[in-house]
Amino acid sequence: MILRGRRTRDFRAGGVTGGVWLPAPARRCGAGVSVGWAVGWKEKQLREELTYPVARPEPGVPLEIAPGVFWLRMPIPIKGLDFINLWLLADGPGWTLVDSGLDTPELRAIWAGVTDSLFAGGAKPPTRLIGTHFHPDHLGLAGELCRRFDMPLWMTFGEWSFGRMIWLDARDAVPDQSVAFYARLGFPEAALEAYRKRGFKQYQSAVSPIPESFRRIGEGERIEIGGRIWQVMVGRGHAPEHACLYCAELGLLISGDQVLPRISPHIGVYPTEPEADPLKDYLDSLPRFRDLPAETLVLPSHGDLFRGLHERVATLERHHRRRLADLLAVCAEPKKVLEVFSSLYRRPIGEREMTLATGEALAHLHYLIGEGAIARELGADGIYRYRQSAPVAEVA
Repeated sequence: MILRGRRTRDFRAGGVTGGVWLPAPARRCGAGVSVGWAVGWKEKQLREELTYPVARPEPGVPLEIAPGVFWLRMPIPIKGLDFINLWLLADGPGWTLVDSGLDTPELRAIWAGVTDSLFAGGAKPPTRLIGTHFHPDHLGLAGELCRRFDMPLWMTFGEWSFGRMIWLDARDAVPDQSVAFYARLGFPEAALEAYRKRGFKQYQSAVSPIPESFRRIGEGERIEIGGRIWQVMVGRGHAPEHACLYCAELGLLISGDQVLPRISPHIGVYPTEPEADPLKDYLDSLPRFRDLPAETLVLPSHGDLFRGLHERVATLERHHRRRLADLLAVCAEPKKVLEVFSSLYRRPIGEREMTLATGEALAHLHYLIGEGAIARELGADGIYRYRQSAPVAEVA
């Protein structure tokens, strides 16, 4: 079985020379680093002109960073991230919350302290919670807070429905279909057994029950918060329908995980949608952030507030082009997914990281399949291998 691409064109402003796909020329940009998620890409530091104008607040202590906009840093037990940034927006007699953090005893206690201080012991309670996307570090306490304060959850349909589906689908045994997905990718039996032992309740264990109903938001919607307009900008790739919020009056972009200052958001392929092409979705949605003013202050979910949005978008694009070029070169000979890790990651991948690393590698391989640069073959051993398609110059 061979899967070939549906698109046969030059990829991402790169070019074809002598039958080899090349990334677009890199431009020097100034100070910062671009690495891939927690495992990290095998890549030198990239220089870019980012500035970080606001010092970090103490964890759990709200800091006003613009009129009526408070930054709340919450600790999360995710190695490599450590903290998530939440946003509290003054909204008339109450507050609008953006994201909630993981459902952990520590975060529940911090929220109780915020209730006593910023929410005046409940006299000025939050009146709605906007969830950027369904991932547990963002949606984990949304249900608990919505029930506690009797407020609605606002999300895009894609994010609410996906999160609720996963939460309801929790079970003790990992579905056979999911195990078969990783077996076809060449996971050794020990890795498959470790995957089975995890069970299928990891998401539910970190997320309080997601509300049965919600208020849908969508691309271009203008939401009034505290007398100011925040416009919804939907990004894709990291999550199905990730909501970012832009306030022109304040010059602020709540970017969620779509644009981060020092790491690239995780983009992966998983058993739920095994033929997905999320990297194409991500790269297609990035350029629209260049339409915002260059001086926009970006409020990301991880890391520091920063200026330099246009430069950061360019760095993220360049980062993925380089990884695509690296992968294509490695696949001159047929390779299993696990055999391309050394071209992507700068340290060995542990057993607990294998599904994340595989998902990220697959996202890049699927992009190249879509571009007609790589073909996927199912071997007699039932394992997929990936190789360059017949002469790349013909594809171009």
